[in-house]
Amino acid sequence: MHHSARAARRPTTTGRRSTVRAARRLAAVVPLMCALAALTSCSKQEEALTTPCGLVIDGSGSGAAKGGFDAEAKLKDSLIGFLDEQKCGTLDYAPITRSSRSSTCREDQVDLDPPHGATTDQKTQRANARQAAAGAALDELACARKDGGSDVWGALARIGEAVPSGGPVPKLLVVSDFDQADPEFVLSRKDISTKARRAGVIDSLVKARGLPGIKGMDVFPVGLGMQFRANPSKADDFEAFWTEAIEGRAEAHVDNEYKR
Repeated sequence: MHHSARAARRPTTTGRRSTVRAARRLAAVVPLMCALAALTSCSKQEEALTTPCGLVIDGSGSGAAKGGFDAEAKLKDSLIGFLDEQKCGTLDYAPITRSSRSSTCREDQVDLDPPHGATTDQKTQRANARQAAAGAALDELACARKDGGSDVWGALARIGEAVPSGGPVPKLLVVSDFDQADPEFVLSRKDISTKARRAGVIDSLVKARGLPGIKGMDVFPVGLGMQFRANPSKADDFEAFWTEAIEGRAEAHVDNEYKR
C-alpha cells in the first residue's frame, strides 16, 4: 500500500516539471520572436516616391531680406515640407534671373528616393536626400543673385523643360514675388487693372516669349504679390494676372497651399 501511494503521486510531479520546462522554453522564445519582429519592421520597404518636382527660385533684388520678400527665408520655410508632402522623388532647379532660360546657374537633379538595400533605413536616407536638395537650392539662389533680374516667365519655361514628363503630374514650387522684369518685359509698366487689359498684356508676353511647357503641372507659388501687401486692389489684379497667364494660357494649375 505504501508503494502504491508513492506511485500515485509521481504523475503529479512529472506534470509539474513539464509545465515548468514549457514555461522556460516560452520565456526563451518570446524575446527571439520580438527581435525577429523588430528586424522585419526595420527592413520593411517604404512606398516608392515617384512624383517629379521642380524648384524655381528668385535671385532678383526684390527677393532680398531687407526691403524684399526674403526669398531665402521663404525657401527654407517651405521646401522641405513641400518635398515631403508632395512625395517628391526627384527635384530639378531653375533660377529666376534677368535671362532665366540661358542662365549659367545650374544644379543637378537630386534623387530624393535613392537606391537602397533590404535593411536600409529609408527614412533617414530620404531625410538626408532632402537636406542635400535644400543645400543645392541655396547654392542655386546664391548664383541667381549674382545675375540679378526677374525673368519669371523664362524660369517657368526652363523648369518645364527640366522636370521628367510622361509619369505622375509634376509639382513646381516657385519661390518668387513674380515681379516680371527683364530687358524685354517689365510687368510693373503694364496696365493689368481689368480682365481685358490683362488678356492683352498676356497676349504680348506670349507673342514675344512663347508659352512655358508646364501644361498639366501643379504650380505652388510662395511669395506671389507680396510687394503689394499694403495695396490689396493691386495685389488682386497682380495675382489674377498670373493665375490667368499660368492657368488660362500655359494650362497649368495654380495651388496656393504654400503661398504664405
